[in-house]
Amino acid sequence: MTDRFDEFKRRSEEKWRALQSAQIPRILVGTATCGRSAGALEVVEAFRRELDARGLEAHLIEVGCIGLCYAEPIVCITKPSQPGICYANVDPAMAAELVEAYLVGDDPLGKYALGSIGDGSVEGILPLLETPVFKLQVRRTLGKCGVIDPTEIDQYVANGGYGGLVKALAIDPAGIIEQIKASGLRGRGGAGFPTWRKWQFCSDTQADHKYLVCNADEGDPGAFMNRSLLEGDPHAVLEGMAIAGRAIGADQGYIYCRAEYPLALERLHAALKQAEDHDLLGDGILGSEFNFHVKIKEGAGAFVCGEETALIASIEGKRGMPRPRPPFPAVSGLWGKPTIINNVETLACVAQIMQHGADWFAEYGTEKSKGTKTFALVGKINRTGLVEVPLGITLREMVFEIGGGVLNDKPFKAIQTGGPSGGCIPRDLLDTPVDYDSLQAAGTIMGSGGMVVMDEENCMVDIARYFLDFTQKESCGECVPCRLGTKQMLDVLDDITQGKAEPEDLDLLEEVGEGVHAGSLCGLGQTAPNPVLTTIRYFRDEYDAHIQQKSCPAKVCRELITYRILPEKCTGCRLCAKVCPADAIVGEKKQVHVIDQQKCIKCGVCFEKCPPKFGAVECLAGQPTYPTPTTGGTP
Repeated sequence: MTDRFDEFKRRSEEKWRALQSAQIPRILVGTATCGRSAGALEVVEAFRRELDARGLEAHLIEVGCIGLCYAEPIVCITKPSQPGICYANVDPAMAAELVEAYLVGDDPLGKYALGSIGDGSVEGILPLLETPVFKLQVRRTLGKCGVIDPTEIDQYVANGGYGGLVKALAIDPAGIIEQIKASGLRGRGGAGFPTWRKWQFCSDTQADHKYLVCNADEGDPGAFMNRSLLEGDPHAVLEGMAIAGRAIGADQGYIYCRAEYPLALERLHAALKQAEDHDLLGDGILGSEFNFHVKIKEGAGAFVCGEETALIASIEGKRGMPRPRPPFPAVSGLWGKPTIINNVETLACVAQIMQHGADWFAEYGTEKSKGTKTFALVGKINRTGLVEVPLGITLREMVFEIGGGVLNDKPFKAIQTGGPSGGCIPRDLLDTPVDYDSLQAAGTIMGSGGMVVMDEENCMVDIARYFLDFTQKESCGECVPCRLGTKQMLDVLDDITQGKAEPEDLDLLEEVGEGVHAGSLCGLGQTAPNPVLTTIRYFRDEYDAHIQQKSCPAKVCRELITYRILPEKCTGCRLCAKVCPADAIVGEKKQVHVIDQQKCIKCGVCFEKCPPKFGAVECLAGQPTYPTPTTGGTP
């Protein structure tokens, strides 16, 4: 069994060594979705064109995302016998400049560099792993992303890939589960349930068929952890699935991935064929008696299908709606057979645990939250992107050291974790450790790993309304608490943001939220009130301002703000009047202009267009307390 794989591994390692020691440059371009959206494919073409024009040879390789989405497109260039240099925000013109200056000449153009990689150093360029964005990170699950070509199975195998599957084939299923138990791995999809315990339930259930499902239906706004992993290292997920399948006794696996992830699906299909061609999936894997097949099921993008039983219904060709539990899927799932559903990142962790051992995995993390975890840092933050950190790191370290702090140095206000199902954490809880239990105690969840940073310009009432609006629209309508409860909560929030609410409405909002949490059938409804309840808990003063003072302190809620023109600053330039879509601004040229409050739609265009040197348009929190003139005067 191992002879066949050992030979494949030997050939793969030879190819990898030849690539690393080649006497021509290597140019790695990150062409995952984030890179492509920033123009990475145009950069690839620019390098190809410039190399051809100069008659230069180089290995031009497309790789996945290394996580620095704020710096895309990212290019790493390694010349023979020299450290690699990683460049940020590369465009076609810069690509041509790099070819001329660094490949033809010997000027590394340090002004464009993010950092150096590999052995040695480059004068004036900091090693990439010592830069603030990487210093606190521990890249394990994402370790191959941005390093290997995800379309080449040889590169995955040369870097230890499928070694975990070989080890899993050499021991019995109980031994695999014991390894996962010793590692302390908890589900990376949100709930944090111990992975081994879930597997044990399924293993103990007798059935003629069992199924393993990879949940890649990543639907949280601002989350892209699973997508990046599938695009940058798809074989890690396939390997983890095969190991999990052997552990629970399954011979069929499904990857449920939303159709909105075309590149991830393309990479998965290619990786699946490669694994089958090399006898790593299919019948009699590597000459053993273990059979495991994988099919890819494309989802239509319903958020509720991230829930296990709704996902199962969708695979079966039914409408994606949750069902009551028990029985749990581990006992009766897909087509009534025992089924395990694991998240993309969970399965990638499984492959690593079997490759390196449980103790290796548990080197990082806390007593109850072992290992590392990937997070998507987005929102009002300087360094947006994908990070991987040891569990137990604080929110403060995540935001200010890795993320580089809040955009434009504005005061930090809150961080929302766990997507629409999570809660909002205020400034005074920034030292909360990022682990399952600490976040739950703060009223939120880790979820799959989305984190949205907010500053003083975010209205927390509006944020709660936004996330509840999302979950209310995504509710399948199966159960009354979620179907009607979220709608009633949204109606109350709409009233609050429009200045129509009364003090008792806030008590009603909390009461209904608790009812939705307690009575909903699935996790979507049970967690939908989290953004509302945590913002009431930590930002009640903002709710009070909206309800009692009819004012939005952050100046976000349109019905609770007022725009006016300051007579002492208005020069009558008419810029504001020309852009007003409601013709609400009155005044002749070189006369003081005024805003007709009855016509004003609170769009804010006048505020944006007024030249900063004048600053004549002012935005106020609350309703106007001054008369609204209908004609202008002389400046």
